[in-house]
Amino acid sequence: MKKIILTAAAIFAFGLVNAQEAKFGVKAGLNLSNLTGDIENNSIKAGFQVGALVDIKISDNFSIQPEVLYSMQGAKFDDGKIELSYINVPVMAKFYVANGFSLEAGPQIGFLMSAKAKEDGAGSEDIKDFLKSTDFGLNIGAGYDLTENFNLGVRYGFGLSNIAEEGDDLKNSNIAIAVAYKF
Repeated sequence: MKKIILTAAAIFAFGLVNAQEAKFGVKAGLNLSNLTGDIENNSIKAGFQVGALVDIKISDNFSIQPEVLYSMQGAKFDDGKIELSYINVPVMAKFYVANGFSLEAGPQIGFLMSAKAKEDGAGSEDIKDFLKSTDFGLNIGAGYDLTENFNLGVRYGFGLSNIAEEGDDLKNSNIAIAVAYKF
């Protein structure tokens, strides 16, 4: 009896995996980032993101899209800027609400690669030791499939965890406008 149940479960799981269609892809885009919390006189800093994705189709109207992105983030000030580099790993749930148009949401973990404070007219200072090595956030956004392979998307990501090692409460905030190519 156990063998029959295990065989039936294996056949069902194999069929479910085969029913899923996975497309790999690359994406790149513009980041408009800032820091929120115990910080003043800061404004949006432009940066970029680039990386890879897998779009796993679960049904006609739903897919899961994990990504790995190199992301330039931070904030600008009147006399300088903070530049943060992350490897972000979002896992987005995508709901197709109309032909080619999707809404998406999902968690993200970010791994801090570098952190620098730069003053205008002066050098830069490494501030990585003052920040936590991981960041947890949530993303919401929308996308449109321009063709079967090209997608245009906009996403807002907001930090859920304090990235400051001590004292202040600092959180990442990011708007991303990106183009993806799936093959």
